[in-house]
Amino acid sequence: MINVTDIHKEYIDGETSVRALRGVSLHIAKGEFLSIAGPSGSGKTTLLNVIGCIDTADSGGLSIDGDRINGAHGVSSRALIEIRRAKIGFVFQSFNLIPVLTAYENVAMALSLLGLAESEIRERTTKILTEVGLAGMEDRRPAKLSGGQQQRVAVARALVKDPLIVLADEPTANLDSETGEAILKLMKSINQRIGTTFVFSTHDQMVMDYADRLCRLHDGLIESDEVRRSA
Repeated sequence: MINVTDIHKEYIDGETSVRALRGVSLHIAKGEFLSIAGPSGSGKTTLLNVIGCIDTADSGGLSIDGDRINGAHGVSSRALIEIRRAKIGFVFQSFNLIPVLTAYENVAMALSLLGLAESEIRERTTKILTEVGLAGMEDRRPAKLSGGQQQRVAVARALVKDPLIVLADEPTANLDSETGEAILKLMKSINQRIGTTFVFSTHDQMVMDYADRLCRLHDGLIESDEVRRSA
């Protein structure tokens, strides 16, 4: 599903350079529930952004579902946009909802970008909001939703287009432990029921405990990679 090969990424800040990734290689199979863990500055968010085609590696290889993303024979910019739209869903720690749009509109926008008919958008959006426990809250704007409800909208937005992969950057960071666990249980049930591949970046022990596989990064390098029994 996802192949990362010897990825390097360096950032320049004035006269200072930061080597965020220093030769990371990782194979992620379809249907995995994987946490990429590590302290601040370990490179986990950078790795997630490279996998999600939000950021570009300086060198190394990345392929997603058979499409080679970077390098001399990588896909075109237009094809890359389509891969992001159709194959990858994103869940961010700050939710990234549009404040003037309702829960329904925030989710439906992901389908509008795919050019689907209005009737299909309505059916799929209503269904996914019900599945994440937000039936009856479709017309509420983010300010009228709790943090956990906003994250459920974000999860619904990521899932509504039936992506192959969901990438979640610190998805429990702004939630209390009870709400965070409810979100994890929701994503775990979707992973088990549909087979969607989930990849998290986290320093939250609870997220690590829910993972079927735990990959630890330190200073831009993989420190350990452990397949575990599901929580």
